[in-house]
Amino acid sequence: MKSFSTSWKKAYKEAAKTAAGFSPLLVAAERVASTVSQGIHGRRRLGQGDAFWQFRHYHNGDSISSIDWRQSARTDSIFVREKEWNLAQSIWLWGDHSPSMQYNSSDKLPTKQERTDLLTLALASLLNRAGERIAILGAGLEPESGRAALIKMCAVLESRKETGENVPVFELLPRHAHVVLISDFLSDLKNIKLTIRAFSRIGVIGHLLQVIDPAEENLPFKGRVEFEGLEEGEGTALVLDVEDIKEQYLKRLEVHRRALSSICRRAGWTFNVHCTGSDAERGLAMLCSSLGNLGNLR
Repeated sequence: MKSFSTSWKKAYKEAAKTAAGFSPLLVAAERVASTVSQGIHGRRRLGQGDAFWQFRHYHNGDSISSIDWRQSARTDSIFVREKEWNLAQSIWLWGDHSPSMQYNSSDKLPTKQERTDLLTLALASLLNRAGERIAILGAGLEPESGRAALIKMCAVLESRKETGENVPVFELLPRHAHVVLISDFLSDLKNIKLTIRAFSRIGVIGHLLQVIDPAEENLPFKGRVEFEGLEEGEGTALVLDVEDIKEQYLKRLEVHRRALSSICRRAGWTFNVHCTGSDAERGLAMLCSSLGNLGNLR
């Protein structure tokens, strides 16, 4: 009995040591990814396959043989006929790490940063299962697939320090690459528009997910409230009666959101909103839907 107890304690210690090597963020992300993966279907991908995918405008560098002359003859523009994908393409993920993302209106809710990192890694897990090559935008790493790539991305997210950047720094990515940008997107619309335009001009397809706290969505406060800005130079604002400004605030939020949606639509990008008061699975499902779902899940 003594030897059994000793061997059990040894096994327990080894198991505990092994478990300690797993990142809580990665464990949580893979749980979310596993839940969502059960309800999604195959993702069509464009490239050099045989099945027709879509028409798009001709760009410099496109092969002349890819031009669809019949479709082009119907308009004043030249169109290229794209076909369904049969080779891997790269997908680049970026999450906002600016000070405003540290906000949560309740200790029962995750901060916008925590939810952003969780969704980023959960999406990376799903993409990895689908055989996609993935990378963190701005991390200086080449797109990879496999378990090692996922662990690297987790390490990058956990070690990334707070920055003052509300939008990603532009990088020259491969044509037809996808970028997924996750942020509260409550910053200057001009900078967001310039970033989207820069990526779309080189043929990158993008997807924006706005992550927002329930208090930012509904402004539930009452009476005299002092609001403190988290970004540099924002300072504080004392409101004598929040209910007096609630309607104006909600209207400005809606106008800002419509503008974001319009900017994305004009670039051929997608835009969705996720509230931290809802399950992370909902946010991940939105991203999967934007990407056209994911194939080859295992």
